[in-house]
Amino acid sequence: MRLTRRQVLAGAAAGALGATGVYELIDRLTSGPVRARATRVAAEQHLLGGLRVVRDEGVAVVVPPLHHQVVTARLRVSGDSRSLRSARDALEEVLSRLDDELEPTPAGLGVTVGSGLPYFHRYLPALAKRELPVDLRASQARGREVRVLVDAIRFPSDPRETILEQNDLAVLLRSDRHDHVAQAAREIFARLGDVLETTSVRKGFAGGGFDGRASLPKRMAVAAAISGAELIPDEAELFLGFTSTQRAALGPPRIANIETLHYARAGYFRGGTHMHVSHVFEDIEAWYLNFDFRERVDTLFRPNQPARAGARTLRQPPGEASTSAAVRHDFHRFGAIGHSAAIQPTSRLQEDVVGADRTRYPKGTAVPQRADFNTLDNPFFWSADPRHDQLKPEPAAGVHFVVFNPTSDDFHRNRLAMDGVLPDGTRLPFQPRDRGQGINSVLHTTHRQNFLVPPRRHRSFPLVDLIR
Repeated sequence: MRLTRRQVLAGAAAGALGATGVYELIDRLTSGPVRARATRVAAEQHLLGGLRVVRDEGVAVVVPPLHHQVVTARLRVSGDSRSLRSARDALEEVLSRLDDELEPTPAGLGVTVGSGLPYFHRYLPALAKRELPVDLRASQARGREVRVLVDAIRFPSDPRETILEQNDLAVLLRSDRHDHVAQAAREIFARLGDVLETTSVRKGFAGGGFDGRASLPKRMAVAAAISGAELIPDEAELFLGFTSTQRAALGPPRIANIETLHYARAGYFRGGTHMHVSHVFEDIEAWYLNFDFRERVDTLFRPNQPARAGARTLRQPPGEASTSAAVRHDFHRFGAIGHSAAIQPTSRLQEDVVGADRTRYPKGTAVPQRADFNTLDNPFFWSADPRHDQLKPEPAAGVHFVVFNPTSDDFHRNRLAMDGVLPDGTRLPFQPRDRGQGINSVLHTTHRQNFLVPPRRHRSFPLVDLIR
């Protein structure tokens, strides 16, 4: 019997979900750290329990899970209420079974399901218009209604060919154990192949260097013969050589919720958040050959950032968060801005805030909760449309950038600041990917999309339960 193209793609996707390729080296090169058990399951999907915090060079650092995978998909059912409810029940059954088997920690499995605008617009336009929260801050700034989820955009330093994706669904899987990630991917996407059509599989890794041994990024890049791999510091958490999970640089647990900072009245989506997913190539060789250590510190953090020679973990405390005025000063004095300093006027609180959760968040507290990870995908591990996604077989250094913010606009403000477009309206006159524009000169973004992550209780095809 001749197979249809859809059947062929489904079979190929199923194989890619559990396949390891070059990533089989991860389990050979390192073992998962000792992790605490989760005390309870959070209402939020995006929160992981049992995260280990270590002190590295005197700085508190969150140890990320070793294995990461993002799988995107389109919903394959008709739009009638019966089909949608059946799809919701099937997905929730699988997710609930995974919850029962694997606790939501790096030692078990973190599962985060996000829904894209195409899902809401194609299947539930009226309910989405009624229920998707309004971003109050963005609406006031623009003088028109802006929802917490809007389409991704190309930023000034993005290439023209950056693809703005239109997936219905994205699932982020995180664990110290590859077999847990592979099991979940197969359970969700292979078993639900009549409901979900996989569009891409994206894999990667982070960390592994806090025990004094060579880190995963270093060893994986060397094993894959990435140009410049030998220049990566042995214990670097990520390809670019510096630690990025300082506890002070990551938002505390519920700060990225839609409702916490009063950006929106969450309603149905209370306990949810926004997730941005993008793929970015990193030119490792150019980073280490064209920038000496002092220049790398200035570029990734801020000009004249205090750092001892060879340091990898630098302080990023709330009390030292940068301001728009400080970024402008750096530009006029040095003709350059640092990556971290440039985004802090938008990514750090500019005043004390008492959140909707009644927590007091001091000025300088970080808002985004990053879940990015290095990859050797080029640009994905697998794609249903390899020509469109420009898939290539050889490994390439990059990052799958995954981050949780309260709203799409909040992420867009962060990313625009990285390009010198500051929240006070200042536009620093950089050319795209200028050397002075933070780390942008060694980055090349291929894909972007925004997703709304519902709370755990509504994770399986949100709003379907409201159909009457």
